[in-house]
Amino acid sequence: MLKAPRILAQIAGGRGFAALGAACYGVKVTNAAVLVLNRHYQPIHVTNARRAFSLLYLGVARVIDPEFKTFDFDSWAELSVELESGDDVMRTVNRAIKIPRVIVLQLYDRIPKTKVRFSRHNIYMRDASTCQYCGEELPRAELNLDHVIPRAQGGRTTWENVVCCCIDCNLSKGARTPEQAGLKLLKIPVRPRWTPTFRTNGGRVRYREWLPFLGLADASYWNVELKD
Repeated sequence: MLKAPRILAQIAGGRGFAALGAACYGVKVTNAAVLVLNRHYQPIHVTNARRAFSLLYLGVARVIDPEFKTFDFDSWAELSVELESGDDVMRTVNRAIKIPRVIVLQLYDRIPKTKVRFSRHNIYMRDASTCQYCGEELPRAELNLDHVIPRAQGGRTTWENVVCCCIDCNLSKGARTPEQAGLKLLKIPVRPRWTPTFRTNGGRVRYREWLPFLGLADASYWNVELKD
């Protein structure tokens, strides 16, 4: 079995694609997102098209199509000839290969252990950019973070005590608890479970081909971590 660090390094580094002897062009195309599954068809990573092709060429991964058929590099390249060409192809000097949306690793069977960073961005993602007091969904520029139990009353800066709220509710609540301010939380704030970054900044899944492999608890994993 291939070692986890080696597989993840190949995903991160994209080594091997140069061996194709192909002059690929188009930064937007090579950076297209591709969902990576372990051999149990569990999502573990999102990589770009260039790195996905590297894994395919090395024989480390196979493409999964919408009918859940799998293809190695050569069979996928042959199939691409039959498919309509468009913007979602990787062009080389002598061929055009359709960019896969999902690939599955052949031997890697683990799920990387990590946690969701406690950040402003991730709190907005968890709360769907919706004020947790009045229920209004707003642009992020019109939102703030609120300590449910105010810091002045011993509240801490944790997943379980910080929520997304609108500026009006934030000012109205002030340094009081929701009960003291006559407000009610839409739901109890909790630490979200972690899965890889499957969504765009707008919170939508990038491609419909990803949906069969995604759970309901996907969340992002970036931005500066908040401190207590």
